[in-house]
Amino acid sequence: MNFFDELKWRGLVKDVTDAEGLKERLNQPITCYCGFDPTADSLHIGHLQQILLLKRYQKAGHRPIVLVGGATGMIGDPRMTSERKLLSLADVQHNAECIKNQLAHFVSFEGENSAIMANNYEWISSLSVIDYLRDYGKCFNVSYMLAKDTVASRLERGISYTEFSYMILQSLDFLHLYEKYNCQLQIGGSDQWGNLTCGVEMIRKIKGEDAKVYGVTSPLITKSDGTKFGKSEGKNVWLDPRKSSSYEFYQFFVNIADADIVNMLKKLSMRSPEEIEELIKKFNEQPHLREAQKALAEELTETVHGKEGLQTALKITDALFKGNIRDLNGQEINDAFKDATKIIINDNTNLIDALIVGKVAASKREAREFINNGSISINGERCQDLNKNLTKEDTLDGKTIVIRKGKKNYFIFNL
Repeated sequence: MNFFDELKWRGLVKDVTDAEGLKERLNQPITCYCGFDPTADSLHIGHLQQILLLKRYQKAGHRPIVLVGGATGMIGDPRMTSERKLLSLADVQHNAECIKNQLAHFVSFEGENSAIMANNYEWISSLSVIDYLRDYGKCFNVSYMLAKDTVASRLERGISYTEFSYMILQSLDFLHLYEKYNCQLQIGGSDQWGNLTCGVEMIRKIKGEDAKVYGVTSPLITKSDGTKFGKSEGKNVWLDPRKSSSYEFYQFFVNIADADIVNMLKKLSMRSPEEIEELIKKFNEQPHLREAQKALAEELTETVHGKEGLQTALKITDALFKGNIRDLNGQEINDAFKDATKIIINDNTNLIDALIVGKVAASKREAREFINNGSISINGERCQDLNKNLTKEDTLDGKTIVIRKGKKNYFIFNL
């Protein structure tokens, strides 16, 4: 199948300004762009689909432009629900630099179709109000703008002129990139459809009918239960290893529900369709082995965190599965038990008392039952000694003791 048909097979095409025209145009190299607003100092896994799409285009011979919204990030793309909190210039510039460095890991800046990195602060910040209104505001009919989904959904609650103008600023990005790099394609999530069509319309009005450009969106990834993809128990899983470890990242993908894995594989794996079909076949035959989840988790963890990050994630996973907690170093222990309950106790505290203090057991009687029936492990080793005291000798790093109740309930005790 050709590149456009493969994107459709993967479920990465939702709306297109001119589907047949784009399919034909993609037979030759095209310059395309996707924008990322620096609303935080890191992107998260909800951004992966668009990041990897740029990588797919480059792999297919096209030139990607990675655009960081240093200017649009100060305005804020309208949300369906409420006004965004404005960030300071210093915060936006800091976030933009962080995101720029992140994105540089995903596309190549070498070769004939080397990627281009851009920041729209460069051309929007110098724009005067008069030029903005005369040269670009004239291209937009208010009725046309009001019809856009993100704007229409906010009319009853209210939307500021600041956010209302966002689509014009994003259209300026497309115009600028078209003029400077002959960029003819903008890609984005389905929530960007209104902004994409505005950019296409602005270029048509300013450059004429012969200026052929395209916009294509991909569906936002959601889980089978309808919840937003990209969060683990309500928290973002970030691409920055300082915010989310490689182990946390790996665990998110290895624990993808069976109902979601085929969709995730198609949209996020860089494997060929044939390789993905083979994984899906194995998954359908033996879903309990979770081979599809493991394959995707390993691929994406290596892409985001590198080979060393993947090895760390696999090491922690294996140690927890086998109970070999003592094989982990201090940082790996922190990564593995980042969300575990942490309890401070004194040196030489009796195990039964520690279980009460840590709320591992509700009473001394219950604590004794847990110990007697082998439900309590200390640093991966089962303990059935009712007279056991927790001392410095039991710590893994001079201060940390890992206690497990049953198979999955971990508690961190610090001396």
